Amino acid sequence: MSTHAEHPREPDPDLSHGGRAPQPGAPTAPVPKEPAPKTPVPNKSLSTRTGYAWTGLVAGVLILVLLLIFIVQNLEQVQVHFFFWEFALPLGVTVLLSMIGGALVMASVGGVRILQLRRAAKKS
Repeated sequence: MSTHAEHPREPDPDLSHGGRAPQPGAPTAPVPKEPAPKTPVPNKSLSTRTGYAWTGLVAGVLILVLLLIFIVQNLEQVQVHFFFWEFALPLGVTVLLSMIGGALVMASVGGVRILQLRRAAKKS
């Protein structure tokens, strides 16, 4: 008695890929689909001036809340000597005033530099 394994199988001309013919009732393998071409998405920025203003406002409010907490927790009176003036202020207020003074000095130096750069740009 001869088995199927003894005789080499001849290729079936009906099979396009040279593989086995599907068995009746056997599940077939899914055919891989080609991915659909992706449509280009335009680079659209969602940032607006209003969004930046809102973000800056929220950050400013958070900083002010932290500053208020600092001032309320540091209400001890301190003696302040500035040139020929002497006065007593709460420690938190004193620190706040010194920060405002530093910010004004920094802003004035930055403003002068911006004016220098504008003049140089107009000359060229």
